[in-house]
Amino acid sequence: MVKRGMLIVLSGPSGVGKGTVRKALFDAGDTDFQYSISMTTRSPREGERDGIDYFFVSKEQFEDNIQNGKMLEYAKYVYNYYGTPIDYVNATLDSGKDVFLEIEVNGAMQVRANCPDAVFVFLTPPDLGELKHRLVGRGTDDMDIIEKRIKTAVGEIRMMRNYDYAVVNDEVQNAVERIRSIIKSERLRVTRVMPEYEEMLGDD
Repeated sequence: MVKRGMLIVLSGPSGVGKGTVRKALFDAGDTDFQYSISMTTRSPREGERDGIDYFFVSKEQFEDNIQNGKMLEYAKYVYNYYGTPIDYVNATLDSGKDVFLEIEVNGAMQVRANCPDAVFVFLTPPDLGELKHRLVGRGTDDMDIIEKRIKTAVGEIRMMRNYDYAVVNDEVQNAVERIRSIIKSERLRVTRVMPEYEEMLGDD
């Protein structure tokens, strides 16, 4: 029997470094991870491939998936939908691979409602001053936008109580090692390993 993988959800406020930490985690070479592929209604950009970068679908197909409960989580930005298809996630988990999902806080709360046995990790900055410093350092937003992002981050950090673990991103490699330790511990949780022993012992 192939042991079902775990769904690992990483989220946190904008600017905290989710993408950087996720990339470093995958670069560390854990072959049991599969990064979740999102579904979107936007057109492919140059070099993007369907089923690798995104699942590209029509608006009608995406909305049909929503109506039929086939989206683990989704959101609409401007005119396009983005989300995580349940069938893809379940197929990957059933193959024995852990699925890693990097999403915003609102999306994570949708996943919590649909998949309560997932592992939820909240990536947090050392403090709000450091978060502001990182947002300024991006050089992509003016100060009004940055102040709004900080205000939003305060609300998102309060949502941390809905997660299983909090990881401070003081240094990327430190954050990666903390997340790796969490995942190693979760793989040993009795509720995850007990089905193997029940099958071995012939328990119904």
